[in-house]
Amino acid sequence: MFVQELVLKQRAEILHALCSSGSAEHLERVLDILLAQEALVWEDYQNIQVPGRALYTNARQLLDLVYTKGVDSCGLLLAALKQVLPEEQGTGLSFSGWCSNLEEKEEYQSSSTQTLVTQRPSLVSKLQGCIDGALKTLVGSGHFTSAECDEVRLPIHTPSQQARRLLDHVRSKGESAAKLLLQYIQQEQESALNQEKLTPPKEFLKYQKKLSSSVSAQSCFLSTYGGTSHMSLDDIYTEGQLELAQECVDVHGPLGLEHIVGTAGMVNEEADTVLVSGEAGSGKSTILQRLHLLWARGAALQDFLLLFPFSCRRLNSEQRELSVQELLFQHCCWPDREQEEIFQFILDHPHLILFTFDGLDELKQSFSDEHRLCCPTQRAPVHILLFNLIQGSLMKGVQKVVTSRPEAVGPLLKKHLRKEVLLKGFSPSGIDCFVRKHHSDSTVAAKVLESLQTNTALLGLCHSPVLCWIVSQCHTELLGCGEGSPQTITDVYLMILQHFLQHQRPLKSSMGLNWIQEHLNTILHLGQLAFEGIGTTCYIFSGTDLETCGVTEKDICMGFLIQSKDMSSTHSKHYEFLHVTVQCFFAALYIVLSNNTDRATMAKLFELKDISGTGLSSTCFGVCMPSTAQQEQVLEGEPTAAETPNLQITATFVSGLLSQRHRSLWLHCCPNAVMDKRVRQVVRCLSKGMQKHFKSIPQPVEGEKKSMHAMPGFVWLIKCIYEMQESRIAKDAMSKLEVDHLKLTYCNIGPVECTALAYVLQHLRNPVGLQLDFNSVGDVGVEQLLPCMHICNSLYLRNNNITDEGIRKLIAKGIQCDNFRKIALFNNKLTDACTQHFSHLLKTKQDFLALRLGNNNITEEGAKQLAEGLKCNHSLQYLGLWGNKIGDAGAEALARALESSQSLVWLSLVGNGVGSTGACALANIIKNSTSLEELWLTENCITRTGVECLIQALEHNTHVKSIWLRNNDLSLEEIEEMSQRESRLIF
Repeated sequence: MFVQELVLKQRAEILHALCSSGSAEHLERVLDILLAQEALVWEDYQNIQVPGRALYTNARQLLDLVYTKGVDSCGLLLAALKQVLPEEQGTGLSFSGWCSNLEEKEEYQSSSTQTLVTQRPSLVSKLQGCIDGALKTLVGSGHFTSAECDEVRLPIHTPSQQARRLLDHVRSKGESAAKLLLQYIQQEQESALNQEKLTPPKEFLKYQKKLSSSVSAQSCFLSTYGGTSHMSLDDIYTEGQLELAQECVDVHGPLGLEHIVGTAGMVNEEADTVLVSGEAGSGKSTILQRLHLLWARGAALQDFLLLFPFSCRRLNSEQRELSVQELLFQHCCWPDREQEEIFQFILDHPHLILFTFDGLDELKQSFSDEHRLCCPTQRAPVHILLFNLIQGSLMKGVQKVVTSRPEAVGPLLKKHLRKEVLLKGFSPSGIDCFVRKHHSDSTVAAKVLESLQTNTALLGLCHSPVLCWIVSQCHTELLGCGEGSPQTITDVYLMILQHFLQHQRPLKSSMGLNWIQEHLNTILHLGQLAFEGIGTTCYIFSGTDLETCGVTEKDICMGFLIQSKDMSSTHSKHYEFLHVTVQCFFAALYIVLSNNTDRATMAKLFELKDISGTGLSSTCFGVCMPSTAQQEQVLEGEPTAAETPNLQITATFVSGLLSQRHRSLWLHCCPNAVMDKRVRQVVRCLSKGMQKHFKSIPQPVEGEKKSMHAMPGFVWLIKCIYEMQESRIAKDAMSKLEVDHLKLTYCNIGPVECTALAYVLQHLRNPVGLQLDFNSVGDVGVEQLLPCMHICNSLYLRNNNITDEGIRKLIAKGIQCDNFRKIALFNNKLTDACTQHFSHLLKTKQDFLALRLGNNNITEEGAKQLAEGLKCNHSLQYLGLWGNKIGDAGAEALARALESSQSLVWLSLVGNGVGSTGACALANIIKNSTSLEELWLTENCITRTGVECLIQALEHNTHVKSIWLRNNDLSLEEIEEMSQRESRLIF
């Protein structure tokens, strides 16, 4: 009997065996095998596996197809059935002598997409236990979207069905995605194999337990700000805003701690180092501390058997040359025995180890890759060990997480990074959460939050966790200051200075007006220590350092200095300031109040080099140092990237302390003539700094507008002017700025910077376009910008975490501003709720020119709301709604509103789910418009019907230059034909 006849004769039995259980698993496994054996091609598979069709129908389709393909295919079917069906289900079937051998194809095919087919049965099996990991990898690389992940993970599908859907999706993505998935599966298999073989030595497990206990003990209480309140990290920890430095379209929603060491946003898979960057006080140390605690508890990072935490501030004080082994065991946790065995295990399994380095910007040496080192037992200076660990010359494969302020990270370091994660401080909800956690009395918390809501400048400051902590700590002073509520960063630090000094007084004894004078000696002693520390990149001080600066036990008891536990021993104590910004504040107090600083101090302080470079020379304060020994120490030091940001912070405080509003504090501390001289010096420095920036503006190309892309340090100078609260300085600076467009993209602009920008820019003489793309403006920052809205003719706020609430306030102000004519808000968090405000804007402002709202969450309802405003507007030229969800109904509403527009030049509805119905409606705009030049309909679902409507409309309009239709539902033949008929269609 021929094998075809055998299949035909047993047709009923085969159908029963494949379908009687009600599960499609047997059929799908058979299909996997036939695909792998090339008995079926991909089109055959798709014709059989029709979604929603009855299981028996699909099975019959398979049998019909295999029968028509001939003897070999029938033989492979029987062989597949014999392999797939359980013994009891296959008992009624005859395979006698006709079963072909199922030979596994070569593992490596000519292409990865082909391998997905030929290895399909084994790949389905291997994927079932790691689908989530595979999806994360594909999302992180940009091959998958979150929507596609949801399709794969539909709960109605079994794990094997999910695996098949994943393979099908990946195959459709092409060679790159297929190769990535195969690599991931291979790594998972190797990892599983290693885990099976991995039995750590007994002493290693003991060490792991000891290290875990040590890390837990170091991390359970808040260490930042000295842990002065002994707050449990669990009780006080509040999530900061994390963002990837590079755009990653498939990461939706806020980043969590797990994303720091995850694959999302990875730019260099060969690198091992992740950088977490953020401004001083943004919460970098706290976020690392949280990661340490979660690892020690077994709640996160469980892929790592050991975690070694390092503080760069502590490493600064390490004078010895060490090997990696000594660095790990002496600075983190000492093994009780078998050090060599434990270290060898670390060397053999680097992928199971995690290092964290907090505060790279506080190292005395700038990052360098000149001194290469690859032997983990070779001794070297600690900074050379650290630099070689970061770049991967040492301990390749060990994951490292490094924190730093952005200014300290140059191109030399960035090329060695796996990825960069930005920490942007607290969101508005984070501020609320932190304040409520800080105060056990909910009534007090509510009053503090109410006070913040009435002072948006202070609310903006609280986006910095360190300032939020100060405000919460000083709630009594805050709630009692009434109209004098803090407006600037200097105000906040003066508040904590008063708070700490007040707490050293006898009960019920209040401080008088001369409270600074009462404590002047303490302030000067601590100020000198801070000042000399900033000049020498020193943040941890010995008893000798304190003695040299006259710091007494009484001064220490004020609370600004805390004992550095890791550096202190029974024989000697070391101290550090509560926070690096507190050290900068005291350094500024010393500069303002001391008679010992050199006359060149102010000029040196404000004469900062380009902060995008390698940093300043350590001699910045050299000539200002009263101590010859200190001066020599500085002159001999290497350049450091840490100085620039710390000197900037210090200079900002100096500007604030010299403001007119604080002059009364210094009346009895420093002669008026000296204070006036220092004020004039700062004003001169700021003026010269601004002029330097203005001179760098290139002359515009003929016919183009004059544009200024802010040079590094421009925003800092503006913050200094704001801290001085002298509108005269702001007016003078802005009178010299003559540009049409001011670009401040990627400048770390948050609410604090927005306050300063508005304070200064409102004095511009001529309207400008203000571009703030890729910053952290947020709703609070938008509110802070309102005072300068009248001078903005266009506002660009791409990627700024702005919501509908921020838009409500922005539009309410914008309607009142005659110059305001353009706005771009793509990649924010806008919904349909914002469109009523834009509709009102369009109805009200008949000179408004451009509205760009791409990549938000606007649906057909929002489009309909927007259409109400468009009907009444006769000026709009550019409307961008790409990357939303308006669909056909939304497109129809917009088309009706715009069909009689004689001003619209450009319209983009890219990626909006618009089909032929919407396209036909939009054709009416083309028929009637005398102004439209470009219509963008790329990445929609328009079919031939819709395109025909557009072609017909174009016959009546010669003014339109192009209609973009790439990636719609059209065949290659249709595209070719219609391109020939109408050249203005771009496919």
